Amino acid sequence: MPGDGIRAFKEEYLRMRMKWFAALFMVLALFVAACAEEDEPTDAGGDNGAEETDNSDFLACQVTDTGGVDDRSFNQTAYKGLEDAEDEFGIEIQVLESQNPNDFEPNIQSLIQQDCDIIVTVGFLLGDATAAAAEANPDKLFAIVDFDFFDADAGEDISFDNVKELTFATDEAAFLAGYVAAGTTETGKLGTYGGINIPTVTIFMDGFQAGMEHFNSENGGDVVLEGWDSANPEGGLFTGDFENQDNGRQVTETLLGEDVDIVMPVAGPVGLGSAAAVQDAGEGSLVWVDTDGCVSVEEFCDLFLTSVMKNMDVAVFTAVEEALNDEFEGGLYTGTLENEGVGIAPFHEFEDTVSDDIKTQVEELRQQIIDGEVTVGQG
Repeated sequence: MPGDGIRAFKEEYLRMRMKWFAALFMVLALFVAACAEEDEPTDAGGDNGAEETDNSDFLACQVTDTGGVDDRSFNQTAYKGLEDAEDEFGIEIQVLESQNPNDFEPNIQSLIQQDCDIIVTVGFLLGDATAAAAEANPDKLFAIVDFDFFDADAGEDISFDNVKELTFATDEAAFLAGYVAAGTTETGKLGTYGGINIPTVTIFMDGFQAGMEHFNSENGGDVVLEGWDSANPEGGLFTGDFENQDNGRQVTETLLGEDVDIVMPVAGPVGLGSAAAVQDAGEGSLVWVDTDGCVSVEEFCDLFLTSVMKNMDVAVFTAVEEALNDEFEGGLYTGTLENEGVGIAPFHEFEDTVSDDIKTQVEELRQQIIDGEVTVGQG
């Protein structure tokens, strides 16, 4: 019957319409779900799904020693720790440069008044000013580079709950540099000098001498060191400051005139005067300190046999991180070969000059020092 055909057609048409609407609904549902996923906040804090923390109200501060924050050595390396923390955690940083020792205390007080969350003081010479500030402000956190608090009257180490002492066994790394220098010298004479006769300077010189003497003992050598004798520290060679590059030039010219062909200046930017003297002389080489000289003073890279590095930037960064995370603890930290707080830089331009035997021996010595089989000591 014609009516049956019409009813069948209508029923089929309705089934097709229902299928079409169902398909359209599924498409719309998938589209909405996709949009919802795109609108979810991005996890900037890692796999734990935590939102990124705003640390812009945390202020980490530094007081430099004389020489300035751009000395391409000591102060600059410590400041890099603050800069790295700024980049990593989004904190604020502030630095005050000391032109002379009279600036130490006022600079620290200025940063206390600025309500810094941690104040990093850089250098042995800031020890007394830092101790006084820490005692007077027990609620403030401090870190001091290159100072271990010591009570001379009691003859024992002391510590403050709010001060982290960042020290470095640079004699361990300098020992390796002294061994390399002794095994590389062509004249049989090494030289060194310091800025000021203080322990954080002479520890480099002690290690350098000990490494040279170990080379002589192990290889039947007779290499000598000019400018320092750990048995007679008062007779050492010092410029008296950490700023005057002309003094570094003059001292180095004197050493070169005495047939020294490898010099290790331990005087911050004063060592730039040594680099200029060696460059002008057209002979000799240098051992840089604190940083890899080929990174911090790259224009003189072809003069650097190696560098005695103390990784102050890493120690400062860690102290700031601990303060930021409420994990700060006062007390002594010592960077060593074992924890990579100190080390020697690659040989760079001198890679082919240093013999394979010396390279092998230095790696063996490094492990022997870590294992306690070779004692470095300080004179």
